[in-house]
Amino acid sequence: MALPKKVVIKNKKASFEFFFIDTYEAGLKLVGTEVKALREGNANLSDAYCIFRDGNLEVHSMYIGEYKFGNLNNHETRRVRRLLLKKSELKKMLRKVEEKGNTIVPYKLYFNDRGFAKLEIALAKGKKSFDKRDQIKERDNKRELDRIKKITI
Repeated sequence: MALPKKVVIKNKKASFEFFFIDTYEAGLKLVGTEVKALREGNANLSDAYCIFRDGNLEVHSMYIGEYKFGNLNNHETRRVRRLLLKKSELKKMLRKVEEKGNTIVPYKLYFNDRGFAKLEIALAKGKKSFDKRDQIKERDNKRELDRIKKITI
């Protein structure tokens, strides 16, 4: 049986807004129509965030569009979804999040080799405005150097 293609949905804004300290791969507790909509690439992580509730890590405000061939039992687009991680990872992340300035950010959504939907989450620290300006300057300088190299070659 051929495996389906890997759908990758990224939160590009997250790498601009945060410094990533550590990354984890988490499973998602989904319903059937959500999986089908994800395979079509119908999702968005830009507004999503993760919080701890009752010892479990949950992702809130993650948009997964409705499956177009679904019926009355179609899923809600922005429901709370539980993340599946090992207890040791959860405890480690909870300790780090309780420190001032740390948060958990959903970064990438994809299907692994076995066909399971995985969410790459990052333990992150927020950037200040001057850090963002430095990143913009570096990106502009790199773009200018690439143009010069392209012209000389």
